[in-house]
Amino acid sequence: MARGRDRTVEAVKSQIQAMGAEVFEVGLFKPEARGREPVMLPRVWDRESLLRSVGWLRHENRSGRNIYIRPRGEHDLSLVDDLTLRAVAEMIRSGFAPAVVVETSPGNYQAWLRHPERIDKELGTAAARALAEKFGGDRGAADWRHYGRLAAFTNRKGRYRDPETGLYPFVKLIRATGDVYPEAARFLSQVRAQVEERHRLEQERRAVAMSREAAAGPVRLKSIDEFRADPKYQGDGTRIDLAFAIYAVSHGVSTGEVEATLRARDLTHKGTEKRQAEYIERTIRKALEVTERQPARAR
Repeated sequence: MARGRDRTVEAVKSQIQAMGAEVFEVGLFKPEARGREPVMLPRVWDRESLLRSVGWLRHENRSGRNIYIRPRGEHDLSLVDDLTLRAVAEMIRSGFAPAVVVETSPGNYQAWLRHPERIDKELGTAAARALAEKFGGDRGAADWRHYGRLAAFTNRKGRYRDPETGLYPFVKLIRATGDVYPEAARFLSQVRAQVEERHRLEQERRAVAMSREAAAGPVRLKSIDEFRADPKYQGDGTRIDLAFAIYAVSHGVSTGEVEATLRARDLTHKGTEKRQAEYIERTIRKALEVTERQPARAR
């Protein structure tokens, strides 16, 4: 028993050292929690506190909770989820060698890439999405603060349970160098340029919208609550969100502001945090497509 516990501590220690943060957010997730039992148990720990808590984490893991981790606050890492072993090998070969690689389930991997500097939320999300696209990761899990799995605990998803033994697979630490990937400077420069270009286009869109409003006289923008109160949407939250997003973007509201408004609604019925992020991204993307197809139409 002691030997197994030591292996767990060593794996956790190796992962958090390679991730490099001083303080971590640890999430203990149990989607089938019932009654007053919380679905997510969040904790904030420094490295020493996390290592001292390994025994408790093992207990909670055995009781059905999945153990996740992410750095607290803005940081210098990007998580790429849902990778194949071939994709990980390609990352290493092409200059994007991860600082940490974790096998989350048999044949499925997560990679943490270290940038040479701490990056802000917007650049962090853009970098994560670009990496997911480049290596075939999950874009829905690509943002600046997504949770990754912590090694040495079991993956409690039902589909991975062995029907014969009833056991779940362990999350395995495959790589833990902590190194900055060789292509980091060039890649971040490209992503920054894309973010700046997106800002420029949003500013142009706002300028066009403002000029239209100036020509037509002052216009008060409708709030999302007004869309929710409109009977033609019949209380359908998805239709309301899309209608508001199209309206807001076409009137020069930034995608960041639209995202913040959509996130203010309770989206837990959409599923996990990952599915909620995918829903918001999909809604905004549709809104942009609609407005770009009809650039000259008055809205």
